[in-house]
Amino acid sequence: MDTRNKRILIVDDEEDLCEILQYNLGNDGYITEVAHSAEEALKLPLLSYDLILLDVMMGPMSGFRLADKVRKDMAVNVPIIFLTAKDTENDILTGFSLGADDYIAKPFSINELTARVKAVLKRARSDRAKQASMMKFGDIELDTVRKRLIINNEKIELTKKEFEILKLLLENPTRVFSRDEILTNVWGKDVIVTERTVDVNITRLRTKLGSYGQNLKNKTGYGYYFEF
Repeated sequence: MDTRNKRILIVDDEEDLCEILQYNLGNDGYITEVAHSAEEALKLPLLSYDLILLDVMMGPMSGFRLADKVRKDMAVNVPIIFLTAKDTENDILTGFSLGADDYIAKPFSINELTARVKAVLKRARSDRAKQASMMKFGDIELDTVRKRLIINNEKIELTKKEFEILKLLLENPTRVFSRDEILTNVWGKDVIVTERTVDVNITRLRTKLGSYGQNLKNKTGYGYYFEF
């Protein structure tokens, strides 16, 4: 995995450990920054990091409290690996319940830590790719990789053009596309078809969308859009 430009925030009050982690992660190509307390970490742009290495036993705000705040109050989904001397089953379960992606008990080897960092980053990249390939609205799921529409867990058969029209509208919420724009984006500039072709496909698409067909709107004189 290419580690270049991957940014890691180390949140730990042990300065010596932070220096060791910065040195070794830096040698692996990561860009690292350090916060020596949870309060200091909260002042940083947390969404800009690819991973947070978070010590549990800090004060006055613990790593658990910081993780809870980051996940629930700030809705930040950056992967978190807890670093802690607390390795009882209850502590580990607490960490995972707070949204931890991994849990490393101190003392640990650098090789173990770097291996887990790579694994979590690889998993996060895979999850982001899956999310990017799946467009969701209510009970609608449009899988842009497998080219399929699922509504209420039921697969709905679409023609290629119906799929491309729906994808275009879902990718651009509330934007109104004229018939000519839909023809250009879906059929291409060199294909000769009439604007009526768009209307026919939209009508079929509305029917296949069931109750969600009403969200596929027509703005008179302008074109079509999907209302979220």
